[in-house]
Amino acid sequence: MEQVPMTIHGAEAMRKELKYLKSVKRGQIVEAIATARAHGDLSENAEYHAAKEEQGFNEGRIKDMEDKLARAQVIDTANITSERIVFGAWVELVDMETEAEVSYQIVGVDEADIDKGSVSITSPIARALIGKEVGDVAVVQAPGGEREYEIQTISYR
Repeated sequence: MEQVPMTIHGAEAMRKELKYLKSVKRGQIVEAIATARAHGDLSENAEYHAAKEEQGFNEGRIKDMEDKLARAQVIDTANITSERIVFGAWVELVDMETEAEVSYQIVGVDEADIDKGSVSITSPIARALIGKEVGDVAVVQAPGGEREYEIQTISYR
């Protein structure tokens, strides 16, 4: 079984969402199915079919999350001390072409959110950064072409 790396915060967020899906969302869907059933003929009942589809999606999401949590390799990034970029690192970069500064944390696949500054360990930018040190230049194979970033700082929180 392949382990799924995630930060402590990512694991907590996944557990919280799983609890919601099981304790709240599941009940809401069962209630929607019961209400739709009360309307009669199920073969032409769009509400019933939509609720059953939502139930299937919800149960699939629950199974997926339970599987990932069972295989989770939860990493406490606050305990990492490394001069190199590894999973969980917060990095500040400068785009060599535009001189724009960006900051990212390298996290697990399911906790990545570019709007919050977190990128997946499998993303092109994370793959280019892993193993680098402050002052190194990382060449990223982006969809728009090659981009170069100079690493300004590396920290673990």
